[in-house]
Amino acid sequence: MPDHERVLRCGRFTLSLRRPLVMGVLNLTRDSFSDGGRYLDPRAALEHARQLACDGADIIDIGAESTRPGAAPVPEAEEAARVLPLLSALAAIELPLSVDTRKPGVMRAAIDSGASMINDVAALRAPGAVDTVASSDVAVCLMHMQGDPQTMQAAPEYGDVVADVASFLRQRVQVCRDAGIAEDRIVIDPGFGFGKRVDHNLAMLQRLNELTALGLPLLAGLSRKATIGRLTGREPGDRLAGSLGAALSAVAHGASIVRVHDVRETVDALKVWNSAHGCADPDSNPASIPGGT
Repeated sequence: MPDHERVLRCGRFTLSLRRPLVMGVLNLTRDSFSDGGRYLDPRAALEHARQLACDGADIIDIGAESTRPGAAPVPEAEEAARVLPLLSALAAIELPLSVDTRKPGVMRAAIDSGASMINDVAALRAPGAVDTVASSDVAVCLMHMQGDPQTMQAAPEYGDVVADVASFLRQRVQVCRDAGIAEDRIVIDPGFGFGKRVDHNLAMLQRLNELTALGLPLLAGLSRKATIGRLTGREPGDRLAGSLGAALSAVAHGASIVRVHDVRETVDALKVWNSAHGCADPDSNPASIPGGT
């Protein structure tokens, strides 16, 4: 289906994919690589979520367990205790709220509390995860990761990184289809930086069309990541320009969604990109279309 006709169904929301969407990152963590600890306070988290919405985010992605290289797991009860109050506080916000989690228990509680999307770095491989999403109407993002956050960057190796990632995502999509999850609820993510070296990430970015050929919207999350640091020599807090370059490159190669920390700047960059490439004007053609909210 052409991009101008495709939609992503996220619970009560229906998002048009006729222009690239911006997913804003909100980390409720102590140890995320870029902003760990900044939004642990509920008031700070709520204020930042509202700012992301004001800055033009199409989706807000809330995560309470860091998945940076070497990160330790967070107990399920603690993760839920960080996420659920914020979901409740944001109940009136007219944006899809995504929850970044690998745990089916957190997924279920988040969906019951109003989440419209599950963003799972483990691609619903935990027992019960597929059934949890299938029994709801939320969207799901299936990501590729080699290993787990504690070990993934030790020595990642691939025969052909793009072919290997495509094969994995194709298999996980089929599992979701077989469970009754409709294709217009599924997003794929190649997992930049998750068990990949710089050369792997660049190969995926250059050959992103081989992944978009799977026929599903693709999310690219490169914002402030180590690859940008390696290419620019900048620390995480000083990687805005590199992150914008990565986001635009991903969109140029077919990404439908970019997951970013710097929403306002990315929205502005995409407005220029959209205009230059004849895409729909984000101001006159909002992501949410009739049939959704």
